[in-house]
Amino acid sequence: MTYRDVVSRQVLTWACTAIGARMPVAMAPLALVFLVRERPGGYSLGAILAAAYVLGEIGGAPVLGMRLRPERARVQLAVGLAVGTVGFLGLGVFPGAHPAVLAGFAFVAGGAPAAATGGLRTLLGELVPARSVAQALSVESILMAGVWAVSPAAVAGLALGVAPRGPLLLAAGLMAWSVAGLWLLPDRWGGGDTGGAVGDGPPLLRVLVGAWPVYVVGAASLALLGLSELVLPALLEQRGIGVGWSGPLLTGMAVGGGLGAFVYGLRGWPGLLRTRSVVLMAGTSVCVALAALIPATAGIAVALVMGGTLQSGAMLTRNLSLREVLPPGALAAGYSVMYAASGVGYAATGSLAGALLKVAAPSTAILAGVCLTLVMTGVGWWGEVRRARRVQCAEGSGGGTVEPGGVGAGVGAEGAK
Repeated sequence: MTYRDVVSRQVLTWACTAIGARMPVAMAPLALVFLVRERPGGYSLGAILAAAYVLGEIGGAPVLGMRLRPERARVQLAVGLAVGTVGFLGLGVFPGAHPAVLAGFAFVAGGAPAAATGGLRTLLGELVPARSVAQALSVESILMAGVWAVSPAAVAGLALGVAPRGPLLLAAGLMAWSVAGLWLLPDRWGGGDTGGAVGDGPPLLRVLVGAWPVYVVGAASLALLGLSELVLPALLEQRGIGVGWSGPLLTGMAVGGGLGAFVYGLRGWPGLLRTRSVVLMAGTSVCVALAALIPATAGIAVALVMGGTLQSGAMLTRNLSLREVLPPGALAAGYSVMYAASGVGYAATGSLAGALLKVAAPSTAILAGVCLTLVMTGVGWWGEVRRARRVQCAEGSGGGTVEPGGVGAGVGAEGAK
């Protein structure tokens, strides 16, 4: 297995389009804080605007993702990204507007393009041979790791060196660029209509709900990332380390994520996807726990880089698992639901850690978040094992395969791998 099949002009075009669509997402929370930090109660208002943005993402991804139709994919994605561009542009052009107006712009900027992640990932699968899908998803993860590594520096540099509105205007420009890039990509993807049903099988919603174990572990994976990002400054302060180190340490974690995605795509790995996922999640949890316990900066850095390396592999197994348990026509919606679930996991663990920071040390808050993540991973693994057993029982009794959740016809059960 190599990356040779992924190297093409169309994939390069896809990468440029994906950067335009995803970099504004990575920039938005910090950019919103910088936008209003000089106003009275600026930091609190920034947090509220960031929350409005994330709520838009969480709500928009599943709702809009389920409405994506293969034959109109490009138009639907372009409309969502264009409306998102308007949201970012409103924030950049009217930074002094009433907080409610800014929150509305932030919600639109987060919600309108939220289905783009699932749609673009599905389009990427159309640009490479079936045997190279794992490598294509690895390339996507590498690309996104780079985006998340560069975004904080870009936001801080523009906001402090040019103007607080600068990052939002750049985000609007990048998202507009992604709209143009869509017209250089295929206008649709294969598979049936995703609008309410999958082929002649059960309704789309039932199919998506049946894949809940994959979403739970995906949420757990991003929860660890959120835990590291949100509590790291307080942890460094607890250790007597300058909080300025939080930026380089998180950049190292992002670089580790890109490295992990690259290594994962180099070869086929033994074992079932659900088993690999649990192993990688356990390893990531150990790394984050070590970062909470190690007193030295170098030790924390190594733990976070290793954690990022393993976490990216865990997310890749989740995306590959979705391809196994969902019919092709439901993939875009499934990826969008995964995106929303990951946002929920990020927010839930961050909220838990934030509440614990009021009564416990930062290291204790991180360890509590790790425990929650391990519980989520265990629940997801249990659900995947149950689903695989149902599929095997149905096949053994001559009833054919069943869709995820045990009803109707589906495809590619992981248990048969």
